Amino acid sequence: MSSSSLQRVKPRALRLGDTVGIVAPASNVKKAELEAGCEALRSAGYRPFYLDSILEKDLYFAGSATRRARELEEMFTRDDVRAIVCARGGYGSNYLLEELDIEKIKAHPKIFVGYSDLTSLLTYFGDAAGLVTFHGPMAAKDWSHADGADLASWQAAVSGTTAWDVPVGAEVRGLGQGEAEGVLYGGCLSILVASLGTPYEINTDGAILFLEDLAAKPYQIDRMLMQLKLGGLLDNVRGVVFGEMVHCVQITDQGYTLEEVVMRIVGDLGVPVAFGVRSGHVTSRNITLPFGVQVTLSVAKDKVVLRILESAISP
Repeated sequence: MSSSSLQRVKPRALRLGDTVGIVAPASNVKKAELEAGCEALRSAGYRPFYLDSILEKDLYFAGSATRRARELEEMFTRDDVRAIVCARGGYGSNYLLEELDIEKIKAHPKIFVGYSDLTSLLTYFGDAAGLVTFHGPMAAKDWSHADGADLASWQAAVSGTTAWDVPVGAEVRGLGQGEAEGVLYGGCLSILVASLGTPYEINTDGAILFLEDLAAKPYQIDRMLMQLKLGGLLDNVRGVVFGEMVHCVQITDQGYTLEEVVMRIVGDLGVPVAFGVRSGHVTSRNITLPFGVQVTLSVAKDKVVLRILESAISP
C-alpha cells in the first residue's frame, strides 16, 4: 500500500492549558535540559508532565527498552495527556519496535513529536498504525534554549490549521524545478536507511520525501541515498525536500557542495527537489512538519513553496 492510499488516523488538537507528556524513548536525559524545556513549554501555555523514571540510565539509553516502551504506551493511554513530545533523540528507539503494542497506540491517537533517532517511531506509527506524526522540536533539545522552536509552524501543525505554507526563507534553495503533490513523509536519513531489510522498512511510494541528517560527510550522504535508490525506495517518490543538513561537510574547502552531491543521485528522478528546510537537526527555529498529510511542493528557479493542504488534526 502506498503512502498516499493509507487511511490516516489524526489526533485531537493541542490547546493552551493542555498537558504535554514528555518521554525518552532513546538516549538518557539530563535533568537540567529537561527542566529548561519544560519551562519553555509552560511559558508557551502548556502543562508539561513526565514520569520520574524518565531519568533512568542503562548504558547510553534512558533505562531499559521495557521501561521506555511502557512509558510511551502510558502517555498514549492516559486521558489527561493530550500530546507527547520526546525529550531527545540519540539512539535506542529501534529497541521499542518489538516492545510496543501498536494496536494500543492506534486506539489512542495523539500528537507525537520528535526527530533524529525518533524517526524510527514516526515512520512505524505512520506505516503500521496510519497515524499522522510530527517531525519537530524536542523538549530537552530545541525547547530547552531560546529560539529553538519555530512557533508559527508548531501552532499551525498542532492546532489544526487547515492549509498553510511551511516557513521557507532565502536559505531554502530549489535544486530541481517542478510541481508535485503527495504525502509528506521521511525524517533522519541514516535512520530511514537503517530500516531497510527489516520488518519496519519505510514506505516511500507516493511521498514528498523529507530527508535530513547531522554531521554526515557528503560521501556518507551519497552512500545512503544510493542505498535508497538501489533498493527502489526512490522509484515512486513525487518530490524530495532536504533539511538544513548541519555540519554535513568533509572539510572546509572541499571544492564541491552537498547540493551537487545529492543531485547526482536524485537529479534524474524527474521530480522537484528543494534543499534547506529547517526541520530536525537545525541551527535554530526547528520547524514542525506533519507527516502523513497531503502537501504540494513547487520549485521554481527563484522560489520554493511547500504547502500543507490539510489539517493534521481530527475535526
